[in-house]
Amino acid sequence: MRAPAVSPVSEPASSVRQLVEAVMPEARVVEVTAMGPDGSSGASHDLTEKAAGYGVPLRITVAGPDGAQRRLVLHTSTANEFGHDRRSDRAGDMLLAFDTFGSIPAHVQVVDVGALTRDRHFLSLREAGEFYLLTTYAEGRVYATDLRRIAKERRAGPEDLARCEALARYLIALHGAPGAQPGSYRRAVRDLVGHGEGIFGIIDGYPDDVPGAPPERLQAIERRCVAWRWALRGRSQRLARTHGDFHPFNIVFDEASRIALLDTSRGSQGDPADDVTCLAINYVFFALDAPGAWQGGLRALWRRFWRTYLGWSGSAGLLEAAAPFLAWRALVLANPRWYPAVAPPARDALLTFVERALDRERFDPDDAERIFA
Repeated sequence: MRAPAVSPVSEPASSVRQLVEAVMPEARVVEVTAMGPDGSSGASHDLTEKAAGYGVPLRITVAGPDGAQRRLVLHTSTANEFGHDRRSDRAGDMLLAFDTFGSIPAHVQVVDVGALTRDRHFLSLREAGEFYLLTTYAEGRVYATDLRRIAKERRAGPEDLARCEALARYLIALHGAPGAQPGSYRRAVRDLVGHGEGIFGIIDGYPDDVPGAPPERLQAIERRCVAWRWALRGRSQRLARTHGDFHPFNIVFDEASRIALLDTSRGSQGDPADDVTCLAINYVFFALDAPGAWQGGLRALWRRFWRTYLGWSGSAGLLEAAAPFLAWRALVLANPRWYPAVAPPARDALLTFVERALDRERFDPDDAERIFA
């Protein structure tokens, strides 16, 4: 849902007056004037005129009980491709301003922070602390429980194969819907590499003395991923609806093998390779510290998953885009901050797998066999 921009046309004077009176009960609104992106309110047409901004600020003149006047500015943010395409981005910017403006000497001060309600009234958040989310509960067990059992027993039964195929078919249906927002594919690829939850952030979370993952090795992987960003950023035709964090701890099966999902992420739009590699790499991961688990069951799931998904006509180009997404997900699994029990040989195997994938133009799922040879 796009957050509406405030303007003299869309916001009646009564709404502005309501806001001001709520935070300054003794004041009255005298004048409301729209300001330009460069902070000016008059016409300007020289070469220094700023053409773009993040919203339409309003300058509000108010008078106190003694008639003394002061000016306020009402800021809002509009959607654009510069990291403001999601409503959560724009809300985050407002909350960050509320938290930080007062820490800078001589900076303008914050009077209030809030949101526009659906009926076009202002809702103050100045007393708010951390935000919360209330959801329904998914009955059943996370898919990681299945993978742990398969790794322990060295066996994948018919139900395991059926669930694996069901997950591939779920993604086929999910990815069949194209993405809606222009610029979202470049955002997804940029976040893949540069976001705090992406490759840069995950690598920064590695201690300097991790066995099998010294800083120079991680830096070399990072460089390859930056090159892949430039290879992918122009492929906006690949934008599709995605889950964004499709790993076994966000997938729940009930007793009837019905699927429920948790925690869709990253705007729910991106490259389908993200979801596919996010789940697939776990068939490898759960076999790494369980000798015989790959040959006994997890290899069959890996093959069934890829064969089912790649059999879909809409999967064209996925193997040519998979490598950096595979790298991201493997870097998470190899990071001791996330998975402290991973043994050094398993970590080395994951990163070697990633390095081979990044060095090729097209990912080959059969390359996983080399890990367990």
